[in-house]
Amino acid sequence: MNIPKLHALFLKSTGVCTDTRKLVSGQLYFALKGDNFDGNAFAKAAIDKGAAAAIVDDASLTGDHIIKVPDALTSLQQLATYHRTYLNIPIIGLTGSNGKTTTKELINGVVARQYKTVATKGNLNNHIGVPLTLLSMSEATEIGIVEMGANHQKEIELLSKIANPTIGYITNFGKAHLEGFGGIEGVIKGKSELYDHLRMHEALAIVNTDDPLQVKQAQGLKQFSFGSQNADVTTSMISATPFVVMQLEEIEVKSQLIGSYNAHNIAAAMAIGMHLDISKAEIKKGIEDYQPANNRSQIIEKKGYTIILDAYNANPTSMEAALHNLSLQKHSFKVAFLGDMYEVGEDTAVEHKRIAKIAQDLEIDQVHAVGAHFYTNVTKTNQLTTYPNFEVFGSSFQSQIPKEAVILIKGSRGMAMERVLDLIT
Repeated sequence: MNIPKLHALFLKSTGVCTDTRKLVSGQLYFALKGDNFDGNAFAKAAIDKGAAAAIVDDASLTGDHIIKVPDALTSLQQLATYHRTYLNIPIIGLTGSNGKTTTKELINGVVARQYKTVATKGNLNNHIGVPLTLLSMSEATEIGIVEMGANHQKEIELLSKIANPTIGYITNFGKAHLEGFGGIEGVIKGKSELYDHLRMHEALAIVNTDDPLQVKQAQGLKQFSFGSQNADVTTSMISATPFVVMQLEEIEVKSQLIGSYNAHNIAAAMAIGMHLDISKAEIKKGIEDYQPANNRSQIIEKKGYTIILDAYNANPTSMEAALHNLSLQKHSFKVAFLGDMYEVGEDTAVEHKRIAKIAQDLEIDQVHAVGAHFYTNVTKTNQLTTYPNFEVFGSSFQSQIPKEAVILIKGSRGMAMERVLDLIT
């Protein structure tokens, strides 16, 4: 079956699904493969559960409602691109090393004040998540917001081809997924694949003029800029404690986000709102109504502690920013619970040592560093304690944190550092 015919079938369906456990009657089931599973094995079960059709790439499968294709994943991606072209709506595509999901949520909060939007759910931002996001859009959707993640070269190129954004934004170039990208230069090259796509299609780049590297990489692109000076929209940070307060031209915007590192995320959302002719009053409401969730820059007040829960993920750049933010908090006692940073590659030892030194130089009162990378590479001090894994930490940690202290919890997703909450509260 060719893609136009598959799309006609999709329009009559109730959507797409890649997991029979979540399948809703009338959906198209795509039999994707993973390291430990083959979706083809569940095709018959999908039909029995009410799937309108099962798209498979196992030639041995036969029966009613079985549609054979050369590759189920490729067909899913091609269907998504065809649907995106069919809808012919503005698509805002964003990537970057840090702040993608928060920025995506802020953009959605602003744009949804005036338009019917569909945005990436959670962080479904890969070669499967991006097609699923596009296919969740309907003729009622006025603007789509697509987050694109990557951990190696050519991924953003692929995702840009699938989503074909009309507006693109790169949050920053940081020390994330260094192992897969091959160092910081590889990160810059990989993330800039979005700029390459925008340039090829004469699409618009949203550019932060306060970031010289973004300005350099975006040269020659059609642009709408924001920043403290020399920009289409003037934005600046007024304060970062306890929450970030921004200036949008003559308007003051009080967010519910912590950390100066979120200032550019907020500014980008405001700039996109301005580009889309959303009123400043509505932009202000969109930003001020957004509450962080899912272990991202959450503030928890519990048992006398102020807890900064930022444990969704971590890399050297975001870890350093979080520690600097902790040091600026107006509390007399500061504690950091830090989990190992993954995918740092050959810089693993150097970066874990550097982060430990930053924490000590910032005079964080207590630093608890958890994981094999910290344990192997960092020397214990009176201020800093290391633990080989979370299990050892959990069994040996005894809370001696004075009330009214401020506490940071941060680490890579595999460390699940949010478990610290159970130990201190």
